[in-house]
Amino acid sequence: MKLLQVYVLLIFLTLIAKSTAAAKYAKAGCNDTCGDVKIPYPFGIGANCSLNEWYAVDCNSSTPHLSSLNNLEVLNISLGNQTVTVNLPLMISDCENLIRNSSQILKVDLGRSPFIFSSSHNKFVVEGCGEAAISLGYRLPTGCSTICRNNTLSDKNKCLGLGCCQTTIPYYFTSYMIHLIVLERQRGDGGCGSAFLVDENSYDEGRFSGDNSYVPISLLWTLSARELEITTNDTLVTRIVVDLADGNSITSWKCYFSEEFEGNPYLVDGRAYTQECAMCRDGGGYCRYNRIYNDLGDIIDQVFTCSPNRYLPSTHPSNNRSSMGVILGVSISMGVLFLVAIRYGLYNLIKKIKTMRKRKKFFKCNGGLLLKQQEEADPSLVDKTILFTSHELEKATDHFNENRIVGRGGQGTVYKGMLVDGRIVAVKKSKVVDESQLEQFINEVVILSQINHRNVVKLLGCCLETEVPLLVSEFISNGTLYDCIHNEENEFQLSYNMRLQIATEVASALSYLHSATSIPIYHRDIKTTNILLDDKFRAKVSDFGTSRFVSVDQTHLTTLVKGTFGYLDPEYFHSSQFTEKSDVYSFGVVLVELLTGERPISLTRFGENRSLAVHFMLAMEEGRVMSIFDALVIKEGSRDELLALANLAMRCLNMNGKNRPTMKEVAIELETIRSSHVPTMVQTNFRPVAYGEELELSRLTYGESSSTFVSFNDNSSSQKDW
Repeated sequence: MKLLQVYVLLIFLTLIAKSTAAAKYAKAGCNDTCGDVKIPYPFGIGANCSLNEWYAVDCNSSTPHLSSLNNLEVLNISLGNQTVTVNLPLMISDCENLIRNSSQILKVDLGRSPFIFSSSHNKFVVEGCGEAAISLGYRLPTGCSTICRNNTLSDKNKCLGLGCCQTTIPYYFTSYMIHLIVLERQRGDGGCGSAFLVDENSYDEGRFSGDNSYVPISLLWTLSARELEITTNDTLVTRIVVDLADGNSITSWKCYFSEEFEGNPYLVDGRAYTQECAMCRDGGGYCRYNRIYNDLGDIIDQVFTCSPNRYLPSTHPSNNRSSMGVILGVSISMGVLFLVAIRYGLYNLIKKIKTMRKRKKFFKCNGGLLLKQQEEADPSLVDKTILFTSHELEKATDHFNENRIVGRGGQGTVYKGMLVDGRIVAVKKSKVVDESQLEQFINEVVILSQINHRNVVKLLGCCLETEVPLLVSEFISNGTLYDCIHNEENEFQLSYNMRLQIATEVASALSYLHSATSIPIYHRDIKTTNILLDDKFRAKVSDFGTSRFVSVDQTHLTTLVKGTFGYLDPEYFHSSQFTEKSDVYSFGVVLVELLTGERPISLTRFGENRSLAVHFMLAMEEGRVMSIFDALVIKEGSRDELLALANLAMRCLNMNGKNRPTMKEVAIELETIRSSHVPTMVQTNFRPVAYGEELELSRLTYGESSSTFVSFNDNSSSQKDW
C-alpha cells in the first residue's frame, strides 16, 4: 500500500513539474536578471549573450547598463512594447539666472544605433517658469509654455500650464533639440524652469521628478529580418514600419506568441505553456482563452477554458443499418450546419446591436443631445445635413486608410475622402475630446457651418457617432502656405503679386470673422500652416480647433495660453487675455514671413534674432530691412510698396495691442497697395523710415543663449540595411 502511495505521489509531482516548466528569457548559460531588472534576449548580460554589440548589457553592482549607448542605466525592457527604458542624464534648466531672462538649447542624437525615441511612450514636459519647444530636424512639431505664480506648481495629473505643461510628440525620431526660454523673474515669482523628454509611465506614476539629474526615456529597439533566426513554426512574426520625423521610415520585425504561451518569443526554446494551460493538456484536454470586450472595443478580461476531447463513434454496430447511419450522419451534419448558421446570424445581430448602442453612446457623449436641443430651439439655425454617419465617413476614407492621410498635427489626423455625391472632403479625426468643452464645440460646429466666405475653409458638418468627434470640411488641394514658402524641393516660387494677394485674402477672412459674423470669432492660431492654398493659389484660413466666440459686449477672452511659438502675441502670453489684436499680431508675423521667405523661428540665427518678428523689427529700426527681404519680392515689388508693407507689418507687431490696427483696417490698406501695384525693378539701397511716437517699439529680450549637444554615436558600427 505504501509503495502504491509513493508511486501515485511521484506521478503527481511529475505532472506538476511538467505543468510548471519555467519559460526562458535569456540564452542558455546566460543570466536573465540584473538586480531587479529582467534582461531578455535579444539583450544579454556577458559575452555571446546578446544579439549583437548594440544589445550588450553590463551588470555592475546589480545595476544594468547599456554599454553601446555610453553606459546608460537600463530601467526596464519590454518585449511586448519592444522598448527599453533608460536613464538619460539629460535635462536643461536655468535655476541660477533668476534676475534676467535666459535661453538654452539641448541637442540629443542616437546616431546610427538601432534605437529610436518612441513617440508613443514619451512626452514633452516643461516645469517651472518658461516656454520650450522640441524640434526634430527642420520640423518644430510641438512645444508648450507655463505660467508660474507664487512658486506654486500644479499637480502633474493636471499639468495644464500653471507651473507645468506637457504635450505629446507626433513622430518617432533619432535625434531632437530642445529650446528653453526661462521667463524673467517677477515679484515673488520663481524664475526657475526646466524642459525634458520623459517616459510617460515613469512621469505619471511619480517615479521621476523634474529635480532629478537623470530622465527616464523609452527607446524603441528595432531588428532587421536577417537578425531574426526563428526556427520554430509556433512563433509569430510581424512587420512594423516606423515613420520618422524627417519623412523616412524604418522597417523592423517583432515576434510574439499566442495567448496560451509565455516566455521569450525571440528564443527557439523560450516558449512554454502557461501553468493552467499546461495542466489542462496534461489532463488530456485542450486549452483556450476567450477575450471579453467592453462597449468601446477594448479588452477588459480573458477567460480560460479547458475542454475535454470528445470522440464520435466511427461505425454503427449493425451492418444491416448502414444506410441509416449515412442518413444519421447527414442529418447530424445538416443540424450542425444549421446551428452554425443560427449562431452566425445571432452573432451578427448581437454585433449590430452593440454597434448601434456604441454609436448612440458616442453621440450622447460627444454633445449630440446639445445639438438636438439647439435644433428644437431654432430649427432654422441647425441644418440636419451637417450630421454625417460614421458609416458614410468610413466609406469615404476607405475605413480611415493610412494611404488617405494628408496631414498630422498635435490635435489630430486629417484624411482625404470622397462622399457618395462625388464631393472631395477633408475629414479631421481628433486625438482626444474634452468633455468640459462639448457645449462650446457644438456651438462652434453650428455657427462655423453657417460661415460662407471665399477665403475660409467651409465646414460641411461633423460626425458624433465615433469615439472622438469627426469634422468634415471642403478639401483644399495645394497644401499649406508654409510648405509653399519653405519647402526647398518645391520648384514653384510664389511671385510678389501672389504673396500680396494671399496676404490680402487672409486679412479679408480675419476681418470677416472679427466683425462681419453674428458673433465675433477669434481664430487664436493664425500661422502659415493653417493657411491652405487651392488650385488657383487662393488663400483659405483653416483649423478653428482653438477658436473662440466672444459676445459683442466683451473686449477680450481670458484663457489658458495657447498658440504657436513665433506667432504668439507677447501681450497675450503675459496677460492670458486674448483680444482681436492678438490675431493681428499673428497676421503680422505671417506678412513678414511672406515678405522675407524666412521661418518664424530660425535655428540658424542666434540670440534675440532667432524670432523672425524680433529680427524684422531690429532691421526696421536699423534701416536695413531691404537686406532681409526675399530677392524675388525686391525684384518684383516697388520700393514704395515694400516700405508701405513693412510699415504695416510694424504696426501689426506693436508691443501694445491698443496701437495695432484692426483686421478691417489691415485688409483695406492691403487692398489699396495691391490695387495700385505696378511691376517694377527695385533698388536694394534703403534709407531709414521715420515713425511716429505711436510706432515706438519695445525690443523682445531673451538674454544670453546657451546650448548643449549630446550624441550616442561614439560606438562605431556600420549602418543597418533595412
